[in-house]
Parts: sequence; structure tokens; C-alpha cells
Amino acid sequence: MSDPETLLRSVFGFPGFRPGQAEIVEAVTAGRNTLAIMPTGGGKSLCFQLPALCRDGVTVVISPLIALMRDQVRSLRAAGVEAGALTSGNTDAETEEVFAALDEGRLKLLYIAPERLASAATLPMLRRIGTALIAVDEAHCVSQWGHDFRPDYLRVGDLRRSLGVPLAAFTATA
Repeated sequence: MSDPETLLRSVFGFPGFRPGQAEIVEAVTAGRNTLAIMPTGGGKSLCFQLPALCRDGVTVVISPLIALMRDQVRSLRAAGVEAGALTSGNTDAETEEVFAALDEGRLKLLYIAPERLASAATLPMLRRIGTALIAVDEAHCVSQWGHDFRPDYLRVGDLRRSLGVPLAAFTATA
């Protein structure tokens, strides 16, 4: 495992953690199931991206928004981090590139929409690539009482149990 504080500076360019981030990064890196409720702009994404670099295996990020996934993948790649997204907005070439990087063991973060969990091919693929952590971004979408409810988020618990990996969930509006 790499040191989170060293990676915080060398990869992400930050001199130190924001309030609350260090404790969350420590818990996620240690493989503890974690729920982080932080304000918008509080640095939630770093709290799963940094542990992904510290841990062996692939971190699967379940996110509801294609634009958010694309933005995070673009930022990670600009920082030299191998990341990819499998979305309905991908071109065939983009999807092939992500699968090739997964097959070659290059990706550290794989972003997917919750609806991909309904595909019978997803679980075997996530097992094959060495999924080590599941991160749920915008975790308030899990709640059936919320205005953003996405039914496929209800599959996350079964996925975590099937893979036997820790789960970290992040939201600003729990």
C-alpha cells in the first residue's frame, strides 16, 4: 500500500487534507464499510479516489450521472491515474478501451451507473477484474424516500455481499 498523504501531494497536488477527509480516507483505505456525509465541495471524491490508489485491486465507483463520471475520469487521467467509465454515453471505441485496460490490469478506478448492476454480465466481470472496493457516489439516491431514487441502487448490497468487499458511500444530502 502507498502512503495516502504522499499520494495526496504527488498525485492530487494538495498540501493537506480538508477537515474530515483524513479520517474517511483512513477508514476506506483500511477496508472498513464507511458512510461519509460531507458538504458539496467538501472533497468527497478524493475520499474514495485516494484509497483506490493505496489499495490493491480495482475500486468500482457507482455513480448516477454520466457527466460526473466523465469529469472525474478526465481529471484522474490528467493526474496520471488509470481510470475509466462504462456508460451508455460511451462510443464503441471508448468501451473497448476500458475493457482492454481492465483485461491488462491497468485500471484502478472503474465508474459505472447503477443500472449496469442489472446486467447478468456485470458480477462475473467485476469478479474477474479483481474488484477490491465499491464506492457509491451520490449515495442519497439509494433512499426510496429521496427525490433522486434509482431502483438499481438496491442491488448494491447484494453486489457487495457477492464480491465480499467493503463498501464506502458518499453523499452531501443524506
